Amino acid sequence: MNPAPDAAGARRAGPLDLAASSVAITQAICDIESVSGNETPLADAVERALAGLAHLEIIRDGDTIVARTRLGRAQRVIIAGHLDTVPVNDNLPTRFETVDDLDYLWGRGTVDMKAGVAVQLKLAAELTEPGLDVTWMWYDHEEVSDDLNGLGRLALARPDLFEGDFAILGEPSNGQVEGGCNGNLRVEVRTHGLRAHSARSWVGENAIHKAAPILAILAGYEPRAVEVEGLVYREGLNAVGISGGIAGNVIPDECMVHINYRFAPSRSSAEALEHVSELFAGYDVTVVDRAEGARPGLDAPLAQEFLAFVGAEARPKYGWTDVARFSALGIPAVNYGPGDPLKAHADDERVAVHQITDCEDALRSWLTAAPNRKQR
Repeated sequence: MNPAPDAAGARRAGPLDLAASSVAITQAICDIESVSGNETPLADAVERALAGLAHLEIIRDGDTIVARTRLGRAQRVIIAGHLDTVPVNDNLPTRFETVDDLDYLWGRGTVDMKAGVAVQLKLAAELTEPGLDVTWMWYDHEEVSDDLNGLGRLALARPDLFEGDFAILGEPSNGQVEGGCNGNLRVEVRTHGLRAHSARSWVGENAIHKAAPILAILAGYEPRAVEVEGLVYREGLNAVGISGGIAGNVIPDECMVHINYRFAPSRSSAEALEHVSELFAGYDVTVVDRAEGARPGLDAPLAQEFLAFVGAEARPKYGWTDVARFSALGIPAVNYGPGDPLKAHADDERVAVHQITDCEDALRSWLTAAPNRKQR
């Protein structure tokens, strides 16, 4: 029986039953609200559920949980997923619904990315003798600024945990394999003017009006489609916020346009910043956040084996994901998980139930299909 929902609609964290179906586990962990910064109750529940499993070594760093096998297999794969979500918007607790004859689990986190986490948790508990050694990682603070990311923190504190031949991130990919990811750059572009009373505006300079050329550049910008190692990545340059003004009767002396640039992994973040700075030459440009992209890495032997085994089509990942962290460490990595990325962060976020079980079956089969791998 599920615990009663709290005032925000989420359920209080109860024991996780990893012997339940991956669909039931998805619902249980989604109903433990874990908006970025509030991952502790879910991390506690995950740690308790894994405790006592003799085939796993459990390590905790903050609200990041690591579980790994030590079987001496010839190769090791890292399989990771984040525990946090974007803010809830009247979409917890979860519920089941049928749309066009398909059954869905509806609610915050179902797509991004607790369905993937649920599959990982079930397999971590049940696969005591996988053909590969596996390091499972569930981490905090993915949905916020890069400097808070639990995976990044863990990589600095425990680089030994990132020894592996291949990595899979359970981000939503409609059950297909998405290679690499776009990079992400956010900047603030400012204009400056001179304050004055709006009744005598001619003695001031309106900073908001001066932002018009910035918006014109953005509106006229034609984003590139860039082929990288056989996959075509679509870029995007967009205003995602604008602010200025201090009162209804004052000419504003400052205006800020918040701009997001999603760039193909053929560019470094330094090259992306150089491009944006050239576009807005003469303006005050401040970097807010930036993260490197990741090249597909699908030529790695384990990546090729995984792709062929699950029968998935290789596609590009347009959004930024933590495959970039693995790529930077020299570990080829792909995105593979249930859920439609177009429903990530949506108010009607929902995952097709069959995608959860399909991903579980494919990942289970791949991890157990190599009993003849040589020991180290």
